[in-house]
Amino acid sequence: MKKKVILDVDTGVDDALGIMLAVRSGQFDLHGITTVNGNVSLEQATVNTCKILQLLGAENIPVIQGANKPLLRPVHYEHRVHGKDGLGGALRDMQLHKKPSEGHAADFLVDQVRSNPGEMTLVMTGPLTNLALALMKYPELVRDVKEVIVMGGVVLGFGNITPTAEYNMFVDPEAAKLVLQAGFPSLTLVGLDVTRKALLTEEHIRELGETDIGRYVWESTADYLQRYYDRNGVRACAMHDPLAVAVALNPELVTTKRYYVDVETRSDLCDGQTVCDFQNRLLKEPNVNVCTDVAVDAFLKLFIRTLREQRTDEQENQT
Repeated sequence: MKKKVILDVDTGVDDALGIMLAVRSGQFDLHGITTVNGNVSLEQATVNTCKILQLLGAENIPVIQGANKPLLRPVHYEHRVHGKDGLGGALRDMQLHKKPSEGHAADFLVDQVRSNPGEMTLVMTGPLTNLALALMKYPELVRDVKEVIVMGGVVLGFGNITPTAEYNMFVDPEAAKLVLQAGFPSLTLVGLDVTRKALLTEEHIRELGETDIGRYVWESTADYLQRYYDRNGVRACAMHDPLAVAVALNPELVTTKRYYVDVETRSDLCDGQTVCDFQNRLLKEPNVNVCTDVAVDAFLKLFIRTLREQRTDEQENQT
């Protein structure tokens, strides 16, 4: 049986690559994609998600809009990395006809988990606002969900939005704190410690070939590659969100260890920092499976092979 999955996204460049990996893999029963304010506005994230699904020929997958702002804080977009439209200008000329479904993402998450107790995997690649709202509505979500995979945080390295904080945690640290402290029996943190090792280069992109998807990846990542080079001296696209999706596909791609992790919400310098108690100094039960290493070559081969496949299972069923 296929794994039942919901993606929660703030669709920028790497969220889009994560969606493409999830859909093209053919290994998920993708119940829906929920959108949240983050890299771009909620409205833009929703448009981008619908465009990616339209590009993939997967318009049957429902898209449900969620929170248009963090729980307590003002919005903080990341146009410098993802461009004004979130996709680096790619698909700007696409005529969009896919529309989002009615309802709110938090209600959708609750309804789907309650309807599939013990079976639903949630892959969260944006700020955690929608999941926090769902927990407020239905605390038993913790009991009923199968697993939660979160792209976010950094426990050993430096941040990517402040010196200490990763972007998704920084945008809505109150939501992140609520989610990490909720008591999920299986919550995996796919943070910058591993996603920074998973770098998509121009050579990798060339392997995708002269296809619609290959051309899209070239165009959408062009500015991202340049910005990463300017800051880090390496011409590459860090595969933050696709790695979280890949962990849902194959958990053996990463090495994890259970630790107690919390999120700072009351610091001028360190808001959004994920604090990992490596030495158990707080004497608290571990609450998170923290990714500490990744099989980079295996992940990138999986990504490239999946996107090079000509048709998804859904498309084959339609022919």
